[in-house]
Amino acid sequence: MRKLLKYIKIYKWHFIISIFLIIVVAGLVSYAPVLEGSIITSFQKSIDNKSGFDKVFVTRTVITLISVYTFVAICRLTFNQLLTIAIQKTMKKIRNDVQQKIHRMPIRYFDTHPIGDIMSRMSNDVESLSNGMQQAFASVFNAILTILFIITFMFVSVNWQFALLALAMFPIIFIISRFILKASGPLYAKRFKTYGVLAGHLQEQYTGYKEITLYNKQEDSAKMFDGIMVDLSKYVFRSDFVSGLLNPIISTVTYITIVIMALIGGKLAIEGTIVLGTLHAGIRYIWRLSSPITQVTQMSVVIQSSTAAAKRVFDFLDEDEEKPDYEPAEHIENLQGHVTFENVDFAYSKDKPILKNVSFDVKPGQMIAIVGPTGSGKTTIINLLMRFYDIDSGKIRLDGINLNHLKKDELRTHFGMVLQDTWLFHGTIADNIKYGRDDATMEEIIQAAKYANIHHYISTLPDGYNMVINEEGNNISQGEKQLLTIARAFLANPSMLILDEATSTVDTRLEVMLQEAMKNIMSGRTSFVIAHRLSTIKNADLIVVLKDGEIIEMGTHNELIAQKGFYENLYNSQFEND
Repeated sequence: MRKLLKYIKIYKWHFIISIFLIIVVAGLVSYAPVLEGSIITSFQKSIDNKSGFDKVFVTRTVITLISVYTFVAICRLTFNQLLTIAIQKTMKKIRNDVQQKIHRMPIRYFDTHPIGDIMSRMSNDVESLSNGMQQAFASVFNAILTILFIITFMFVSVNWQFALLALAMFPIIFIISRFILKASGPLYAKRFKTYGVLAGHLQEQYTGYKEITLYNKQEDSAKMFDGIMVDLSKYVFRSDFVSGLLNPIISTVTYITIVIMALIGGKLAIEGTIVLGTLHAGIRYIWRLSSPITQVTQMSVVIQSSTAAAKRVFDFLDEDEEKPDYEPAEHIENLQGHVTFENVDFAYSKDKPILKNVSFDVKPGQMIAIVGPTGSGKTTIINLLMRFYDIDSGKIRLDGINLNHLKKDELRTHFGMVLQDTWLFHGTIADNIKYGRDDATMEEIIQAAKYANIHHYISTLPDGYNMVINEEGNNISQGEKQLLTIARAFLANPSMLILDEATSTVDTRLEVMLQEAMKNIMSGRTSFVIAHRLSTIKNADLIVVLKDGEIIEMGTHNELIAQKGFYENLYNSQFEND
């Protein structure tokens, strides 16, 4: 609630006016049974005195009741509208904060948390919090006020014995409710956690459905899904069942109280201590008490559900963000592309070092290739260069400036990246290429596609550059996706290039053509290339050979071959017939 209040304060006047109207409604609704009882009392007196009933009084009271209920309806309509506006705007701000938080999170967070769980927090949990606020705020506040007003009116205008009888209900209901809610709270927490697990599982299985089909793992996937659904069904059933016990128990307590009141009130009426209107008002008040008490208990279930969801949302918002940029930050006016690694150490987790004492120097305009076995730290070097992660010790310099002293956004504007894992969005081919530079003309888009050797393929499509790539991106091949991302990088015209297995999904013939185009665009630019196909890096100015996080060899292709070391063995294993 403390965290939620920070958002609610923005729309405080909506809430203040709504609270005032809720107080008015609660007061008027609580006063209505007194007016109803006065009509019955008037009839009773006319019977006892054997005279006609007071038409003026009854008419005036009926008109007053109609006016009260009409005004109550208008007030309810008004505060519901104000609350809806305020709550939905509050939720919009929370959603925006969650969305913006994602862009401030370090890459490490997404590497260690399932994407499906993060999506569940953004969608299911935020929606549950929204529903809880929408349903519970007015209902609970109105219910509590109604209870207070009813007890007050029972003491002042009805009968103190009836008021005490009504008060006797609360300790019983409180004890029962506390016991039930204490039991159901942890179940709701487990329920929402399992929702996140389910979302993560579905996301994982959907993105890997080809591999699942290929290895005939559909049955295993279904069993995993069934296991999660068994847990989810168990927690949903238990949480709903336990919390659902509240209503029948409260109703039973209410009925028993009404029976007792009828017995006591009937005796008092026969004795002439009270009139029938007072008994009517007392029973009506008990019925009225039943409704707000039931509302509070019903809403307590919604509140529990929303609290569990809110905790997950605010836990995400409280996560440590990416470290702020160094102040005062340094700037690079005219980037040359001179990159230096000086005794760099890095580990994703403290007990498993990835890079150990890595040092090399890349002159402006050079092409450096990083090779080595899987897990040797090739991609990690790129992650550090882009500051997706910060080094543990040592220094990385760009044109002599410590990389940690540059703003991350400014640093990344100097780089273009083509990764092994392609990413295209739902939109036209032209829009996907244009993602590299928003102000690009159609001629520049076509030229970039020609550089990437994808223009001819696009020209053969029915809609050409206006063909829409679907949301799954499966209406073009993996190789064509890669070429489109390369065209996007060409269009961005960056000062430096990073190619991480960029040609791994392109056939050998097209790879030769692509290498020639890439050679042209890399001319004069410092370029980092990670490649398993060693044929693509023969012309590299510097080849860094990694093994177990350490540089074991370094030099040009010919120099490394002449050393007859690890690189030569790696090369010959790929080209034994050369």
